[in-house]
Amino acid sequence: MATKKTKTAKTAKKAKTIKTAKTAKAVKSTKTVKTAKTAKTPKATKTAKVTKTPKAIKTAKTAKATKTAKTIKTVKTTKALDVSKTPKETKTTEISIEDKLRALYHLQTVDSEIDKVYILQDELPLEVQDLEDEIAGLETRIKNFDEEIKTFDSSISEKKNEIKEAEILIKKYEKQQMNVRNNREYDSLSKEIEFQTLEIQLCEKRIKEFSSQVKDKKVVIEDSKSIFSERQNDLKIKKSELDEIISDTKQEQNILQKKSVEIEKIIEPRLLTAYKRIRKNARNGLSVVTVQRNACGGCFNTIPPQRQMEIRSRKKIIVCEYCGRILVDSDIAN
Repeated sequence: MATKKTKTAKTAKKAKTIKTAKTAKAVKSTKTVKTAKTAKTPKATKTAKVTKTPKAIKTAKTAKATKTAKTIKTVKTTKALDVSKTPKETKTTEISIEDKLRALYHLQTVDSEIDKVYILQDELPLEVQDLEDEIAGLETRIKNFDEEIKTFDSSISEKKNEIKEAEILIKKYEKQQMNVRNNREYDSLSKEIEFQTLEIQLCEKRIKEFSSQVKDKKVVIEDSKSIFSERQNDLKIKKSELDEIISDTKQEQNILQKKSVEIEKIIEPRLLTAYKRIRKNARNGLSVVTVQRNACGGCFNTIPPQRQMEIRSRKKIIVCEYCGRILVDSDIAN
């Protein structure tokens, strides 16, 4: 019986301990629930709702708008500063490649016209100088012919004197033949007479030659004098033309130079330097050239069809592989 009581007492104690543990767990769980509920109190919900009110949304929107406006203003100010610093760069960037090619070709045409004016100004003084040189040559030629004629006249007079002397000697020898003692003296005198007669014939021949040469020289002198007078008249006309052309070409030159300066302002400085470099190296002064008969207009080397298509598209500046000139299609030239 005692054992039974002790067993029941133990079971009762175990049951009590289990109940106390369960009650403690339940209390803890209730406390945690309460704390969670307290975290989600109406005050917190009110604060959350307050943050999401339309006034707060408006204020947030206005703040964002002000921020974006400030950023836009700063961007605009920076752009304006950039534009104020480099206005030329903005202008050049706006121009398309086709317009650049047109401007380059137009500049090339103006520069080639200026070159023609320079050539004209150089050619006319050269022509005048050639005429002056020709006139000076004719003058020296006439002087030389006159001196030659004088020498021929003096030689003719000398030969005439020799003939007179030979005739005197022949008469002398003939008189001596009348007083000859033997045949040997007679033969020697006859030989002297023959020699003097031959001298006379030779002098007469020389006189004829000299006289014919004098006639020829006189004809040449007359022709050269007529040419000299004509060249003098031509020189006067050329000088008057030169003065007129210089006065006219100066005006054209000034107009063309102004045009070239205006076109150079449109073109980029990089392209302008390249254009001037090619122009200096080229013999004919052509740096921009059209494609003519599937070939370069400067060096006349053939251009492949693919390269010609790229030139016609005008999407980039294309240079000749052989001479380095800038290539342009015929439509731009027209």
